[in-house]
Amino acid sequence: MDLACERIVITGGDGFLGRRVQGELRRLGAGARNVLVPLIRDFDFTRETDVRRMYAEMTPTVVIHLAAEVGGIGANQASPGRFFYANMAMGLHLIEHARLAGVKKFVQVGTICAYPKFTPVPFKEEDLWAGYPEETNAPYGIAKKALLVMLQAYRRQYGFNGVYLLPVNLYGPGDNFDLATSHVIPALVRKFVEARRRGDKQVEIWGTGRVSREFFYVEDCARGIAMATQRYDGPEPVNLGAGFEITIEDLAEKIGRLTGFEGELVWDTSRPDGQPRRCLDTTRAKEYFGFEAQVSFDEGLRRTIDWYVSRDTSG
Repeated sequence: MDLACERIVITGGDGFLGRRVQGELRRLGAGARNVLVPLIRDFDFTRETDVRRMYAEMTPTVVIHLAAEVGGIGANQASPGRFFYANMAMGLHLIEHARLAGVKKFVQVGTICAYPKFTPVPFKEEDLWAGYPEETNAPYGIAKKALLVMLQAYRRQYGFNGVYLLPVNLYGPGDNFDLATSHVIPALVRKFVEARRRGDKQVEIWGTGRVSREFFYVEDCARGIAMATQRYDGPEPVNLGAGFEITIEDLAEKIGRLTGFEGELVWDTSRPDGQPRRCLDTTRAKEYFGFEAQVSFDEGLRRTIDWYVSRDTSG
């Protein structure tokens, strides 16, 4: 696809990931005036009337759907109904009205939470339906996974070109560092930085620390999404990740060292761990559109910590 000839709408395009996707699309040739970002103050995509109005006003030929209501384990436990409804409703309306508007391509960004709780590592796309997701993330994950079914059904019935990407947990500068809603890396960075500045002797962390996760630098993810938009038109879901895993205990110790915290880690084992392991097989992304992650985890983590410390005013 020649991106220079397309009008591209990015839902969630003003967010943590979306701003990077804008830049990567421009790097691949998209015209700056033709990369369009509908803002949340103007459009509520859970409302069909707003979705219809967005298509009428912006007339996109390509849609990249990043917008989501999402959070860490605590947020998923607090708002499972809202996470299911909002993510399902946004996707349903955006895909259906993309079809009605004659959109050439719809790129749905899914979630690693769609995978079954006990998926063999590394996660392969063909294992997506091999079981039920981890319980705390299931409403969000199933809502997102249902959109894969919708896209594949629309491809069969209408010839609709919808592709589905599965990025693993993101991190990087500009992430959400609100402890009530953030994911593990920004939460740990903030906890350790604040504990060091206060002189605390301990930092409390949820879970056992024994579960593992893969983390994906946000700029790498944006590049993968842009490359898929340009080069991939297939029906199969595609993982996007860096292809490694680290235990939460090792992650916490690493962040503690990098932030200069010298105290003790205290594990609150009454809190949930979430899925036991997460690590992706990224073979399809390389084969289908030539994507491989470039930023090492240590480098990405240093950039993230430096960004947060430079903007933190708590000290």
